[in-house]
Amino acid sequence: MQPRTVLGAATVHRFDAIVVGAGGAGLRCALELSEHDYSVAVISKLYPVRSHTGAAQGGVGAALGNEEEDKPEWHFFDTVKGSDYLGDQDAIELMCEEAIAAVYELEHFGLPFSRTPDGKIAQRPFGGHTRNFGEAPVKRAAYAADRTGHMILHTLFDQCVKKEVRFFNEFYVLDLLKDGDACLGVVAYELATGEIHIFQAKATFIGTGGYGRVYSITSNAHASTGDCMAVCLRRGIPLEDMEFVQFHPTGLRRLGILVSEAARGEGGILRNREDLDNIGSGKDGFMAAVAPTVKDLAPRDMVARAIYDEIKAGRGIDGSGDTGSDYVYLDLVHLGEMVINTKLPDISHFSRTYLAVDPIVEPIPVQPTTHYAMGGIPTDTQGRVMRNARNEPVEGLYAAGEVACVSVHGANRLGTNSLVDIVVFGRRAGADMARYLKDAQFGHIGSEPDAFVRSEIDRLKHGGGKERVADIRKAMQSVMMVNSGVFRTEENLTTARDTIAELRQRYRQVGVGDQSDYFNTELVEAVELGFMLDIAGTIAESALNRTESRGAHSREDYPERDDKNWLKHTFISVDEDGQVSFDYKPVTITKFKPKPRVY
Repeated sequence: MQPRTVLGAATVHRFDAIVVGAGGAGLRCALELSEHDYSVAVISKLYPVRSHTGAAQGGVGAALGNEEEDKPEWHFFDTVKGSDYLGDQDAIELMCEEAIAAVYELEHFGLPFSRTPDGKIAQRPFGGHTRNFGEAPVKRAAYAADRTGHMILHTLFDQCVKKEVRFFNEFYVLDLLKDGDACLGVVAYELATGEIHIFQAKATFIGTGGYGRVYSITSNAHASTGDCMAVCLRRGIPLEDMEFVQFHPTGLRRLGILVSEAARGEGGILRNREDLDNIGSGKDGFMAAVAPTVKDLAPRDMVARAIYDEIKAGRGIDGSGDTGSDYVYLDLVHLGEMVINTKLPDISHFSRTYLAVDPIVEPIPVQPTTHYAMGGIPTDTQGRVMRNARNEPVEGLYAAGEVACVSVHGANRLGTNSLVDIVVFGRRAGADMARYLKDAQFGHIGSEPDAFVRSEIDRLKHGGGKERVADIRKAMQSVMMVNSGVFRTEENLTTARDTIAELRQRYRQVGVGDQSDYFNTELVEAVELGFMLDIAGTIAESALNRTESRGAHSREDYPERDDKNWLKHTFISVDEDGQVSFDYKPVTITKFKPKPRVY
């Protein structure tokens, strides 16, 4: 049993290391720490197997070469090119080399991968992954049907339970304990009781995922509200490359539920209204003209823009030209019942359940959906959090996965690389934390470390505010979707920035009607909204600041990539008065010089 005391009205826990977030990155970090003789606790807003890693469908990228020749160097090149040359090449090369061992490690942990006829881990093509530096698509995504993230999540959780890792489930981290440039732990709110808990630690890891709920149409879970990015920002830690938001090209129409790239990896084809006669034929669709070599397996940023271009040209299925409501079809009919039911069972189920569309006999209506954060808390390849663009670390603070920016995804993430990211850098962070703990000591947390959290909760519950959470959230999601989406201009980004600023003022007048302490979901949604408004502001400000088009950041008023002025990372900070400032860090380039990005 770990030391547990009471400080004021808060319960204080002491662990050598705490892991915030129980998705793939957090669980892999905790598992690595469990190999050492340190006390470790995982703190999670959700029950661990409900974490958003479970929504990842198509596969985890690694050059295993099980289906055809493949090399880590090809994976390295594809990731650099996919990032539009903004990814740091030292980190990318390391990730692609370690991906192979990471996948076999998952297999040895018991992950039930799909298999080739001779029993090897099965692999399939994915967007932007090619053989021999771009010649043609390659089968690199190791998969478990279309439930790969789900299987990774359960496998790592089972291993953590086996190693007797301590879990604090449904504890919501609301603040970071800092003393100067050192992290001393976190403050958390227990959802079941409304009690405040202080977790004091020598080393703290953050793996809490992304912020997709900032937008109205997203593939993200309801819990993906950017909490710990905002917590760090409020405690003086800058965020890196926040302008780069990935829009996955194929979400279920109007719902945003993900239709995995695995569908196109298996041969799915996007079709517009002029191509309806070819449904079920297997003939090329409009992507053949956009990316002649890889066609529908172009990277996500290019496919999402291509879909909007088709819609704006009046070739969407309903022909309205409205990117908010029009859509295209994803045609799987020619794949046949066996492939669809055995290799794509989840997305088939989603299509039938939510749209009443059976992909065996008819195409799926799809449109781009907010999917992934390329930016986040800046880290190095050991998972150490950086407090500025000069690579100076926050002592005792680590992060990995979507919440972090290492940066291996640059301006656009390739499909399957998110799962590689979490297992490679989750493990590396855990290993470095174990090294750090050998000489680390507990810091002094002061007499009222939870004062800020208590004052915020008291304001929301008892401040008499009349503004409603749902009204502000809806306005935020709408303005971000319309004005900070796939295509951007100075005018619409300014609208987004100014509107978010107004909503933040209104947020100060938010009131919570439910005064109870037990599972007060209204209070939780109010707290989440505050975090999301902070994150929305950084996205709009960073996108307005970057006057070029690169990867997922597409400025119609600056349509070209500008390597002379913008081949660099953005660090955004916000002071206590709300003033925004930027700093920059050069991109690390080792082997692959920037070139025009064509497929």
